[in-house]
Order: sequence, then C-alpha cells, then structure tokens
Amino acid sequence: MTSVPSASTSPTVVLVHGAFTDTGSWAPVIRRLVAAGVPVRALADPLRGIAADAAYLAGALGQIPGPVLAVGHGYGGAIITNAVPRTTNVLGLVYVAAFAPDEGEVLAEIVAKSRDSVLTTAVQPSRYPVGRDATATELIIDPARFGAVFAADLPPEEAGVYALSQRPIAAAAFEENNGPAAWKRLPVWAAVGTADHVVGGDVVRQMAQRAGAAITEIDGSHAIMISQPDAVTAVVLGALESVSRPRGAQP
Repeated sequence: MTSVPSASTSPTVVLVHGAFTDTGSWAPVIRRLVAAGVPVRALADPLRGIAADAAYLAGALGQIPGPVLAVGHGYGGAIITNAVPRTTNVLGLVYVAAFAPDEGEVLAEIVAKSRDSVLTTAVQPSRYPVGRDATATELIIDPARFGAVFAADLPPEEAGVYALSQRPIAAAAFEENNGPAAWKRLPVWAAVGTADHVVGGDVVRQMAQRAGAAITEIDGSHAIMISQPDAVTAVVLGALESVSRPRGAQP
C-alpha cells in the first residue's frame, strides 16, 4: 500500500482539467486525496490556447507555497507540459489520459495519428468574441455523442450532466505549436485509459512511453478521473510518495 507523506511535508497536488470540462471533473479524486491528508488544489484552465493557458498556469503554480506535483487531464497535460518549465517548485508530472507533447508538436496532428480517437468527427463549433468586431472558433463535443466519446463508462444520466455543462475550448489551441517539454527534466507518471476516444488511448500510451513515464493502464474512458477515481488516485499517490522521498533514499 502506498504511504502518504504528512501534510506538513507533502507537496501540494495541483490538478489541471482539460478541454470540455472544468475543475469539478476532479471532484472524485479530490475527495480521496483530502481523505488521505494530501494538500490539493484544482486550478481552472482558461482553454484559450497553449501559450496563454500555460502562462496562466505557470503564474498560478508559482504562487503556491512549497513543492508541487502537477497533474494534467487531457488537454491539461499539454498545459502542464508547457507551463512547468517556467516554474521552479514542481517536482514531478502526472498525465491522466493526457497529451504529453514535445516541442513543436501540434495537438490536432497528434489526434489525427490516433486510431482510437473520434474527436474530430464529434466536435461542434461556435463563435466567441476576441476583440471589437472580431470572433474566433471554439469547440464542444456534440452533447448527443458526449457519453460515447468522452465518458462511455459513466452511467448515461451522469454523462449527460457533463455533456450539458461543457466548457468550450478555443479551436486554435489544437493548431498551436507546443513549447519546451517539462517531461524531459522531471519524473513522469501516466494513467492511460484503454478506451479513451478523445485524445486516443494509443497515442496517449505512445506519448507516455516517449516521456519515460511509469505507466498504469486503466480500463476506462477519457473520463477515468471520474469513472475510475480509485485507480487514478492510486497513481497520484504513488507519484507523490516518490517525489516526497529524500534524495538517495530507496523505495
């Protein structure tokens, strides 16, 4: 069983949500971390673009006292990847059904390589203002398809609630080049949903392998932090135990 560092010495677990969701998607994991005595915060991701969101997150991380374990879900994985190199207090990274892009990569191109993802056929566009007399495109998943695409292992009624409370993401976020990758200099863990049809379980696994992550495969959808919170929390606690261990100490 994974031991948990005392609250006085433990890094803060910072949870970053991805596209089409908000901080509430982490609620099942937060409940378990709080019950284990782990300091935890869920930070809102603006979902406006890689550079803008990473700058926002880097600023927020830098204001958290003490060390941090950064955890990203889906698109949130790309944001911790880009934000953490601008910080000095992050000790490790956990990717949950998440993008772990390399410098120069584009999320849309990663999704296009997946045999498991159906995201590009399921999104609905709308417009939002970006200045006076200017608009840009943002995306949600078609609510009628949300359950099958995003959360197939949740009860239909629960998936329906998430479908109707989506936060749209700027389409430009999927076309923007990613910057230097935090996973090249920090220890990495990854939870891979075997039935992830958003990012695509196949490319999530490939990115995690490239990052040298300790990989845990979880039988679940893209929404594993909601549908399989015990398994996801176990991955986070294992990472937390590792980064909290004094240098040179043996597992």
